[in-house]
Amino acid sequence: MTLAATIKGVYAITPDCVDSADLLHRARMALAGGVKILQYRNKSANREQRVEQAHALRMLTREFGALFIVNDDARLAAHVDADGVHVGATDDSVEVARTLLGMQKIIGVSCYNHLTLAHDAVNAGADYVAFGAFFPSAVKPGAAVATVGLLQQARRELNIPLVAIGGITLHNAGMLLHAGASALAMISALFQTEDITDAVKKMSSLFELYPQNGIS
Repeated sequence: MTLAATIKGVYAITPDCVDSADLLHRARMALAGGVKILQYRNKSANREQRVEQAHALRMLTREFGALFIVNDDARLAAHVDADGVHVGATDDSVEVARTLLGMQKIIGVSCYNHLTLAHDAVNAGADYVAFGAFFPSAVKPGAAVATVGLLQQARRELNIPLVAIGGITLHNAGMLLHAGASALAMISALFQTEDITDAVKKMSSLFELYPQNGIS
């Protein structure tokens, strides 16, 4: 199994946290619940704090044997020896990220609601693609809207892991898994709950019904 094939299950994305101790506490609770992929995303921190937090999360994910992905910043991902990077439309290209990280690391690409972007990303060497937002998102209220039909078509045409994102909860996750999502990326549904560990466990249990969504 390739490293990229492990992109499946609950994909936790960190909330913006100025308090690094609070961030690490929340991340530990998510990992204790069974999160296998943790993405570091912090739009409010300065560079020094981003480096500090990324280093700490890198060590924490190693403790739990989880993948560590850095959002947007391939240079930071390389600096902390993350397992990969996730890039969007305004970030480094797949080619630049690959040059910075090497062939063994994971590169994921946001494709929003455009299947053509996903094909382009795959052709450029992306290891997984993400679509969304499938539901209204408090984190990105103005995000492009993706449909379940798009996800179904992507599953038919692409043989790489598909990540769904955007307003996903325990109540609406099933339809995305049924449509072919390999992983569900979430922030609020995990980190804004009273019991992060329990929220992850409940969400993880849904994947037992859709083992075919993994890519080997």
